[in-house]
Amino acid sequence: MPLTRSLSDATVVITGASSGIGVATAYALARRGADVVLAARTESALRRVAAYCRELGAEALVVPTDVTDPEAVGRLAERAVAEFGRIDAWINNAAVGTVGLFDEIPLAEFRRVVDVNLLGTVYGTRAALPWLGAAGGGVLVNNASVLAEVAMPYQSAYNATKHAIRGLADTVRQELRVTGRGNISICTVLPATIDTPFFRHAANHSGRELTPPPPVYPPEMVAETIVKLLRRPRREAYAGGAARLIGLQWRLAPALAERVLGWYTARTQLGPGVRADSTGGLFTPDAAAERTDGWSGRRGQVLRLSAAVGLAAGTAAGAVAAISRRTRGARP
Repeated sequence: MPLTRSLSDATVVITGASSGIGVATAYALARRGADVVLAARTESALRRVAAYCRELGAEALVVPTDVTDPEAVGRLAERAVAEFGRIDAWINNAAVGTVGLFDEIPLAEFRRVVDVNLLGTVYGTRAALPWLGAAGGGVLVNNASVLAEVAMPYQSAYNATKHAIRGLADTVRQELRVTGRGNISICTVLPATIDTPFFRHAANHSGRELTPPPPVYPPEMVAETIVKLLRRPRREAYAGGAARLIGLQWRLAPALAERVLGWYTARTQLGPGVRADSTGGLFTPDAAAERTDGWSGRRGQVLRLSAAVGLAAGTAAGAVAAISRRTRGARP
């Protein structure tokens, strides 16, 4: 069920609203006149985002929030309702990562990724549902990743949380239907690699510099996908053609796709530079985080790598199609 009112009259809560996709989504909604409630750890960054939202003609409320604290997330919802009278949509977007081999990632960092990505989504969903129901219905969007469907090496904690978020959304959606609360829609967005500060902020135990595996898409593309979900909710939506292609390959030939994607991402997410172990922004936020992009200055490299992955993806797609044809031909 879509929003019960137009976006220009809606109140939308966004977590992880101080950088990347969260910022792009706040601006996309502000351009359409929605009231936005901005939540993240860094108040100064949120205030800069809110100021621009107001320049775009929207009302914006800043609520510094640590999504790992369920009481703080509950207060976020209460502040939104106290300011605007209701909540029409909620976007669970906060996420962090730690990169490295599974058995070399510190357990405290693995736990932190689970706390932010998965439990932060749990707490946000728990806080949002009563208020969405009180508003007569609404839309909750979980920003997962194509890694909710597939996997890539050196991202075990992130992969695990994104798979879990997808399963959580499916279960909550079922429960809402069977309990007569079908006026609340639960949506999952599955972006491909997005040009955000994620790789700059991630903890790094790979010994190498981190680079986003191409093709790399702008965060505004994900924001527009989220806006479409608010207007016309559906279970899942890919953001970026590569995400759709990788998901299709994984479903048709999972063993082959797992090998190809593992080989490709192992070579493209680790750059040539050597880096010492770092916790990045995993525990301490970046005060200057409101930039939507995270890989500026390397656009030429992104384009070259994007061309390379296009060739690899085409080769893999051909292999998947050939396997599919052989499988169909072998049926009695």
